[in-house]
Amino acid sequence: MAKEKKQQQVYTLVVEVGRKTGDGLPKGATGAGLMVYASGVDEAEAVRETVAILKQADLAPLDVQGYGTLDERRDLGHEIPDEEIALMQRAADENSVIVAQMTPYFGDGDD
Repeated sequence: MAKEKKQQQVYTLVVEVGRKTGDGLPKGATGAGLMVYASGVDEAEAVRETVAILKQADLAPLDVQGYGTLDERRDLGHEIPDEEIALMQRAADENSVIVAQMTPYFGDGDD
């Protein structure tokens, strides 16, 4: 009997990256935060795929925070704009990882 294949879902992740030679971050940045939509059969798979792809892109992932699927976020009361839903749908359609936003970090704010 064939095993039933789990359906891919899209998870919202926020990834913090540090500096690495060739990472493409702006001069003076200490790292960056990335908003990511990643497909996977579960959140753990989405995180693994995201980390692997970011490493291939010469980024240095330090921490990943998961915010769940579209339905889970709606259940939590998150307001999700149409543009974000479109990016999630693209990640689902392409079975991919979409970096929706990258925010460089500069210094520690104590200056």
